[in-house]
Amino acid sequence: MNMHQRIERLREVMEARGLDAAVIFNFENQFYFSGLKAITYSRPIILIVERTRQSLIIPRLEENHAKEKTDVDALYVYHEVAGAGDAGTDYRELFDEALSKLGPDSTVGIEYGSLPTDYTLRIQDQGFGIEDIGRDIVELRAIKTDEEIGMIRKSGELVSGALKETLENSSAGKSELEIDYYGNQFLFEEISQKYTNSTLDYFVMSPSGVRRTNMPHVFSNTRKLEEGDVIIHSRQVGLNGYRAECERTFFVGEPADRQREVFDVMLRAHIAALDFIKVGVTAAEVNEAALSVIREAGLEEYVSHRTGHGIGIGQHEEPSLRFDNNLVLAPGMVFCVEPGIYVPGVGGFRHSDTVVLREDGTEIITEYPRDLESLIFK
Repeated sequence: MNMHQRIERLREVMEARGLDAAVIFNFENQFYFSGLKAITYSRPIILIVERTRQSLIIPRLEENHAKEKTDVDALYVYHEVAGAGDAGTDYRELFDEALSKLGPDSTVGIEYGSLPTDYTLRIQDQGFGIEDIGRDIVELRAIKTDEEIGMIRKSGELVSGALKETLENSSAGKSELEIDYYGNQFLFEEISQKYTNSTLDYFVMSPSGVRRTNMPHVFSNTRKLEEGDVIIHSRQVGLNGYRAECERTFFVGEPADRQREVFDVMLRAHIAALDFIKVGVTAAEVNEAALSVIREAGLEEYVSHRTGHGIGIGQHEEPSLRFDNNLVLAPGMVFCVEPGIYVPGVGGFRHSDTVVLREDGTEIITEYPRDLESLIFK
């Protein structure tokens, strides 16, 4: 599905809901609908989709980038340099100008969870109604096309290879940052050699030791691995904008008996969820498949997060595999399955694999041994 087809699907939503325009502020959604992936920080970028035209409000330094990557009908460019003549310098004024092209009594779709309040007020100040289209966009993005899945699958191969390089080069005395380096170097070389003119996004963290592995999301630092350490190595790789994730809990030296026990429960919960997830079951049922294993082992109190999440353009996307999501899973959805157990004084334990749901079965697109003996390094 190309960008034109994505815009047409959005316009079908707009027509069904009686919307005259959609304001897209979330940078992931902008990439999904336009192909533009810019650095977003202090300079806003705004995509406006109408029934017959598209506009981008963009800073001057991204103008050529937008011309290369997008097929919008109009660019509203704002400047930050003195002496730019009559060129606009205030993106808010350009936003008002773009909206002024709409007819009276128009209704505008916005992302309630993303659009800043001052933009929302400016829309209302022009007399336009607003409606939330955030959920509609989530549903559009949740079902991946074959092309998107192909890119995610390549990212799955890359993230698995990077994870392998880090784990198999880990030893006591090396820091968390040092072991991350091996996987990072693999990515840089592999993509440079095999994927011409491609972009790379990557995310990595390797908290080590009993205390740090009990913090599920903590970045790598200069702590050096010690004999007997437990480590959760977590990686995401995005090739040309589409991500996959792979995580493994591993040990430098022999784990303690209690660590072996908790690892075994985590592994059984992980496999239970991987075996269960498929088209036609609900997200909540997948969560319960993993949690029931943990609950039976008496470790439920040490669970602090959902069993998994969607992935694609974003690091974490909807739908989520959590207790209150009764969504029926559909072909084309992509998930990370990652039940975790975090026991004070013992350590944290989590594997993650990326899966693609197909009508004829579930495909695991990341791979590295999951069993304990394969994950002890000396």
